[in-house]
Amino acid sequence: MFTKLLKGRVAVFIDASNIYFSQKTLGWRIDFKKLFDYFKSKCNLVRISYYSSINPENIKERKFHDFLEITGYVVKHKEIKFIKNPEENKYGGHHKGNIDVELTIDAVHLKNLYDSFILLSGDGDFASLIKFLKSFNKYCIVISTRDHISIELIREAKYIDFKKLRNKIELKKESPV
Repeated sequence: MFTKLLKGRVAVFIDASNIYFSQKTLGWRIDFKKLFDYFKSKCNLVRISYYSSINPENIKERKFHDFLEITGYVVKHKEIKFIKNPEENKYGGHHKGNIDVELTIDAVHLKNLYDSFILLSGDGDFASLIKFLKSFNKYCIVISTRDHISIELIREAKYIDFKKLRNKIELKKESPV
């Protein structure tokens, strides 16, 4: 599927927050080791990055990020913040942790290292990034789910639904992560 859409060196950028909600909609989870192996076998993968906010007190999250780094991912994360607002809900606020800017900065700064850009996200805020990268003759692909992909991304990049990759990247119950 990817080989005819890609050119040269490939970089993959994963918006963890958006993918988390895509998985909920899909009803199945991604096996990130299989995902890494899939890209490695299908293209000239030069970088695969995972962008996420993290609760440093959550041991499971920290272990997952460690697993990704051991697997070969470049993991970028920042600590979640608690935004106080007593009128918002019974907890007096909400947690926030957006790392889209960091993903965008890396994609721009590293643009000379890759020819093809793959974004795992459906967030329309990335449409400007893709438009910018295309001005440098980058091939751009977005992988997401139908209910989580913005029309702006579909207009700017080749769109692939996660459902087409399910048999290659699905986390099976017996897998450790």
